[in-house]
Amino acid sequence: MANKKAISINKQVLHFTPDDSRVVTRFFTPGNSKRIENIFERIFLLPEEEAKKILDQTLKSFSKRHRNIKRIFKDNFDQIVKTTEFENDFNLEQKLLIGSYFTMEYSIESAALFNPSVVVHPEAIDSDSGRLKVLLSFRAVGEGHISSIVFRRGVIKSNGELLVQKNSALVERVNRTPDPIYLKSDFSLKLKEIGTYDLVSKILDNLLDEFTFDELKEAIQIFRKKKDIKHKKVGRNSEEAIETLLWLANANYEIKFSPELDISARVIFPVSNNEIKGVEDARFVLFKNGNGAGKHVYYATYTAYNGFTALPQLIETVDFCHFKVSVLLGEGSKGKGMALFPRKINGKYATISRNDNENLYIMFSDNIKHWENPILLKPPAFYWEFFQIGNCGSPIETEKGWLLLIHGVGPVRTYTISAILLDLEDPTKVIGLLKDPFLIPNEQERNGYVPNVVYSCGAIIHKDMLILPYAMSDSRSGIASLKVEELFDKMIYY
Repeated sequence: MANKKAISINKQVLHFTPDDSRVVTRFFTPGNSKRIENIFERIFLLPEEEAKKILDQTLKSFSKRHRNIKRIFKDNFDQIVKTTEFENDFNLEQKLLIGSYFTMEYSIESAALFNPSVVVHPEAIDSDSGRLKVLLSFRAVGEGHISSIVFRRGVIKSNGELLVQKNSALVERVNRTPDPIYLKSDFSLKLKEIGTYDLVSKILDNLLDEFTFDELKEAIQIFRKKKDIKHKKVGRNSEEAIETLLWLANANYEIKFSPELDISARVIFPVSNNEIKGVEDARFVLFKNGNGAGKHVYYATYTAYNGFTALPQLIETVDFCHFKVSVLLGEGSKGKGMALFPRKINGKYATISRNDNENLYIMFSDNIKHWENPILLKPPAFYWEFFQIGNCGSPIETEKGWLLLIHGVGPVRTYTISAILLDLEDPTKVIGLLKDPFLIPNEQERNGYVPNVVYSCGAIIHKDMLILPYAMSDSRSGIASLKVEELFDKMIYY
């Protein structure tokens, strides 16, 4: 029989709110070759002294807002000059000035800072201290509702209170690492899954098992040339399949930040066409290999969105400086909100999912990127989840079982947070649950961009306290803490 005493929730005064001073630079173009050449012409005709004066003023205005602003301007000049046939030779100052006109600032979190997760800091993985270093991730939203991933560094005290270190004054996004290595087997799986493999199989035949983007483009050129020679123009279906192949390549990439750059200054900003409208709801988890060698890796499943299609992807990192991003494969990877278990179970990777946008599922796989055969874990059962349910981050291992925080959607699209308990050895079995949510949006939390929503992408247990960063109405975030034992006492067990 469950204890009827209400769970005591402590909500910290600490809130994470949007900060419009946190800006990154983006390439900026009118997209019209005539207008681009007009800008080139105007700058080329400026007297040398005047051009220098304008550049100096621009550098003075923006050099404290971005590291190495000259490099940013030069890179943007190099990018825009490829789109024009303007023949005049520019000196370095003219190139930098031109680059400044094709640069814009983007305030990454001016609109919202929400859907947080928390993990142990890499420096504290083996720590047994009363104070635990942690990293928090958030979904930041700016103009045009473009989402990116940002980080904060903090410390959890033994009483469950979270202290957060001051943000870096600078924010930096990085470009993808050039020439990543792709696996042909991964491409074949995904292309078969989306039904375009047969149309581009000849291209893949001309590639090694591991290939680069340049080698892929070369194989595509050979394919098109052979089609033309045979007087069979590459048909619309083949061209669409080629675009899908390139789209897939662009969705697999690596990015690297300087270790000297503070974690709060690093932003994972959309870098592929597939992510043009943002990277959403990263669920970070510290994954322990369990091989006795002390190895660890952080994974995060997230949803890439291009304004039309949501694509589940995987982030991998060991240090939060070097990130590998790849597309998740298999029919089971479709849908939003996958959350990986923090270790293998019976020799297999495991994940919680919501494959039909309504029910909770669980999947097992030998390959962390390839998911099939979802098993129904829990359908909506109570009034507060009748519309749909989903996870609030990765399951947390406890002595009693896998603690899985879940969210339910009820009347008037109200999101609430509750919990279930899964068997440690066989997590397909639900062995305990809360009949009611323990976190409900109150009057101070329910107003925002999307009203009546509390939501999380991952919590952590420290000193028998559950520390839960959570979003309020898709606008801002807060921190709640509660005793794990109270949660267990309130559960109904099977």
